[in-house]
Parts: sequence; structure tokens; C-alpha cells
Amino acid sequence: MILSRYERMIARRYLLPGKGEGFIFLVASISLVAVMLGVAALIIVMSVMNGFRAELFDKVVGLNGHAVIQGYGGRLENWRDIADQARRTPGVVSASPLIEQPLMASFEGRVEGVLVRGMERRDLMENPTIQGNVLSGSMEALRPGSENIAIGARLAEALGASVGGQISLISPQGRTTPFGTVPRIVSYNVAAIFEVGLYDFDKAFVVMPIEEAQALLMLGDAVGMVEVQTNNPDRVAEILAPLAQATAGQAVVADWRTMNSALFEALQVERVAMFVVLSIIILVAVFNILSSLIMLVRAKTRDIAILRTMGATRAGLMKVFMTVGVTIGALGIIAGLVLGAVFLFFRQSVVNFVQLVTGQNLWDPSIRFLTELPAKTDPLEVAAIVIMALTFSFLATLYPAWKAASTDPVQVLRYE
Repeated sequence: MILSRYERMIARRYLLPGKGEGFIFLVASISLVAVMLGVAALIIVMSVMNGFRAELFDKVVGLNGHAVIQGYGGRLENWRDIADQARRTPGVVSASPLIEQPLMASFEGRVEGVLVRGMERRDLMENPTIQGNVLSGSMEALRPGSENIAIGARLAEALGASVGGQISLISPQGRTTPFGTVPRIVSYNVAAIFEVGLYDFDKAFVVMPIEEAQALLMLGDAVGMVEVQTNNPDRVAEILAPLAQATAGQAVVADWRTMNSALFEALQVERVAMFVVLSIIILVAVFNILSSLIMLVRAKTRDIAILRTMGATRAGLMKVFMTVGVTIGALGIIAGLVLGAVFLFFRQSVVNFVQLVTGQNLWDPSIRFLTELPAKTDPLEVAAIVIMALTFSFLATLYPAWKAASTDPVQVLRYE
């Protein structure tokens, strides 16, 4: 929309408060602030939702892989053949044996439910989710036959255990006696404590070499499953389809979507719902722009009539008032982008400050899964929010601009 020199001058004049126009300027300022808050709220909420999903995906996939090939009854006898077959499947990056079994852990009279995880030493050393989040101790001590384990930070807090302590793992699969099965109790040394950032994992995980897990659970040479990583997690079902057919009757293939379907679907629904609800804030702000422009047109009716008699065209007047409304919206959008960026940068500090003031725990890891408020801004979403806000602002200017352009100078100036 190209404006002539006099049109730019008039638009600039109407954007600034004139004598007796303080109320109109106040309404326009409120409109700008409303657009700013709406844009900032949308960017903040969508970034947090994206960050929440990305963090969950990275943590869950980092520990469980893109898919698992799980044997029936929790035992996979021919896991080596299945792992080799998986590695030969196009699109598969790696396939590693894995054991996971829920047990009980005891330390100085305290008992907690745990999830024992047996991994090959190479996988333990190369797993960035675990290796990169060790708080104390060292994963190097986890060697076959060493009777050393690593536990999650929340589990260590619940048991009161620390590096160097000794905890007992209780397995229901023990010796059979005339009086029934006696649970198997084995003591292990805590060699490392880690915190991956997912509350449920940090509260339950006990990691050990796979040979130790096989001995504890009396599996012999069998494992529980084979963990698979692919080159494209979004196509994991398509990549592993031939493998699922080949292992039918021996094992079942479950990818990250099916293992966490309820959680990720709930996040997606909440994300869409929050976008729609918060978009209403921008819509309300746009109605404020509409009302301020209508008041401005009514206040400037005499000026508009004089401009018409001096040769101003209907199109020129429409451009002037459309420019005023779009400028208010654009300034609000820019302010909203700045406010959203500042809030996201200091998001954890803001949460901590609100918790300090209110005395309420706003981010309980046991409920939110993650230990800190995440954020991941998608440039495409930000662009969509900006375009939506600009479009709404533009549409709000059409009626007032048309009303101004339709002013009849004869009727207005008849009694002047």
C-alpha cells in the first residue's frame, strides 16, 4: 500500500494525540497493548508446548530408542539373530539388546519400586542421555561382575542413598522351596547417580550391565527386548514394517508413538486448543482497533470533508485510515515479539519468582514430568502468528476506512 506525501503526513498526524482527542489516543494505546499481550501470549505458550514435546521426545527416545522388539513373556532367546536382522533393515541405525524389569529396592529400611535396566557396556558409555547427566560417581565403574549400578537422582533422594552406598534389589523370581518361592535379594554398590530430567525415570531407574541383569533375573543368555534406532523417527513404523512381519510369532514391535501415544496425543490436542483460545485475545485487541478508528473517523469528520473539497480521493482517505489501524497493529506485534522473547529467555527465573511470591509450587516435576520449564520457538509458528495478527488488524480497518471515504462534504459543511 503506497501512500503519497500528503497521505503519509495525515496518517502520521492522526496517529499522534490532538487537542481534545486524549480518549481516542487512550483507546488506541489500549489496542496496541492488547495486541502486544495477545502476540506475546501465543508465542510464549506455543514455544513452551513445543519445548515440552521436544524435551519429552529427546528424553524418552534417548532412553527407549525409536522402537523396541519385545519378546513374548519378557524373554527373547534368539535376540542376536533378531538384532542382526534389524541392523540389515534399511533405515535402521542401531539395534541393541536390553533388559527392563520392575523390581523392589531396599536401603536401610526404605523400600521403593524401581525399574531395573540392563544395557551392554558399550551402550552405557555411548548413551548421551545417561552419560551426559551424571551428577556424582562414574559410569566407568559399571563393568560386568563388578556388582556396581547407577541410580536416578530422585530414587537416590527417596532411598537416602549416595555413591558408595549399597542397596538391595528384590526379585520375586527366586528359589523354589516346599513353602513356596523365596524372593531373590541381591546387594549392589551405587557407583553413579544421574538425572536425565524426566521425573518418572529419575525416580525409578536402576541401570546396570546387561550381564548383571541376566544373572539377577535368572534369564541365562536371553534378554527382554532389542532397542532400535532409525534415521527418521517419524517414519519408524514404515521402516520397521518388514521386521515386524519377519518376527511375527516371536516378538512384537512397538515404536515410540505406540509406547507413549496417550501422552503425545494429549500434548497435540492441548497445543491446538491453546492456540485457538489465545487467538481470541488478538481478536479482542483487533475489535479495540476497530472501535478506536470509528471514534477517530467521527472526530475527524469535518477534517475529512475539508480534505475532500481540496481534492482528496476516496481511495486516498481509505489508505490513510487503513495505515493508521495497521500501524497500531504492527507496533503491537513488534512489542509482543520483544515481550515474548524476553519472557522465554527468563522463563525459569519468572517461574521461580512467582513461586517465591505465592509460596506455591508451580512446576512440580512429579506432575509435569520435566524438572524445568522448557521452550522451543518455531520460526514458522511465529511467522504464522504475525501474519494472523496483521491480517486481523487489516480487516479491522476496512469498515472505518470505508466510512471515512464515504463522507459527503456537502452534508458535513452545509452549515459551516
